[in-house]
Amino acid sequence: MKLLLGTRLRERRLALGRKQGEVAAAAGISAAYLNLIEFNRRAVAGDVLGRLGDVLGFAADDLAATDGGLADELRQAAASVGADAGQVQEFVARFPAWADVLVAQAQRAAGLERAVAALNDRISHDPHLSATLHDMLSAATAVRATAGILAETADIDAPTRSRFHQTLAAESERLAGGAQALVAYLDGAQQEGPVTAMTPQDEVAAWLAARDWHLAEAEDGDIDTAGIAALASAAARDLAQAFAQAAVRDAASMPLAAIQQALQSHGPDPVRLAREFGVDVIAACRRLAGLPDVQVGLVMCDGAGAMTFRRPVPGFALPRAGAGCSLWPLYTALGRPMQAVEAIAEGATQPAPRFLLRAFCQVHLPQGFGVPERREAAMLILPAPSGPPAQMVVGPTCRICPVSGCSLRREPSTLTGRIGD
Repeated sequence: MKLLLGTRLRERRLALGRKQGEVAAAAGISAAYLNLIEFNRRAVAGDVLGRLGDVLGFAADDLAATDGGLADELRQAAASVGADAGQVQEFVARFPAWADVLVAQAQRAAGLERAVAALNDRISHDPHLSATLHDMLSAATAVRATAGILAETADIDAPTRSRFHQTLAAESERLAGGAQALVAYLDGAQQEGPVTAMTPQDEVAAWLAARDWHLAEAEDGDIDTAGIAALASAAARDLAQAFAQAAVRDAASMPLAAIQQALQSHGPDPVRLAREFGVDVIAACRRLAGLPDVQVGLVMCDGAGAMTFRRPVPGFALPRAGAGCSLWPLYTALGRPMQAVEAIAEGATQPAPRFLLRAFCQVHLPQGFGVPERREAAMLILPAPSGPPAQMVVGPTCRICPVSGCSLRREPSTLTGRIGD
């Protein structure tokens, strides 16, 4: 990046309207030497850079400062459209404001792609949407049939007519309720962050997201009974109560100050944290994802692979319904109980973020021998450190995954329209 000093010097001189020979003479160097510097053919530092700074009115340290992060983001934006990024450093040095604009536009486009994928998931692969539409059609049919009988039959006795009126009122109320739920559900698709709750899991996720996924009262052994009681459905209240009770147990066995200190030594390694605090690995995963001011994603599933908990992180898309990507270490761990599984993966969107995925499957025997075991798997989603290339490219679920040629694809994607090789 030091080679960009020449370009910055030239831009500074031109902005001041000063000639090359004049600046060179004032700095005590030849015009030819300054010309080589400005076109990045000679390095400049030390006393020469200081004298040029005095002449052009800048601090040498300020001029030497560059934004390598912006250059990296611009390279990712160029790679997403297949553009050549060979001169990105010079572009950032000469036009930093335009570089910011391009990066912002690329990030906005990536966000829109994720929103479209989420809408595709809702419209084409969401059983809850289908169930709501079916319920509305059923209610509308009942209303139409009842109204038709009342309108076309003149000799209905009073008690029967009253029952028909009651049926008409009940079915009309059911239709109105279904329509309101559907509108709220679709409105949630236009919002960033947690969607409007429809399923019990959605309600609990929205409740936790509003608290930044941290139940502060659990640190003191308490449960937010008022917040749980405000949830709409009884099933959601049951799920939230169970989660809050687990959070209280986790906080008691892994106190906040102690686990924050352990993170300094071990990092977000649930196996080592579980060993230090004498808890199971699933509890350590759950505790990590519930710490304040920590951006850690978490996905949990049961022995059938059905997701029971989702805490998303930016850039890693999670399906709202159905199974996730078969490449996720979550499912590998499910078939290898009591073994730690780790992988570095890239997201399917562009620019492709890198993630460190750590998964573990715990086996529970609630009633001893002779009864089915219960498996519970969890996968932490962490930012991947710089290093070797990613081992795999993962998507949210096959239905809305843009990756072509995946040998594990189980159904055509709405984005590619074909099964992998």
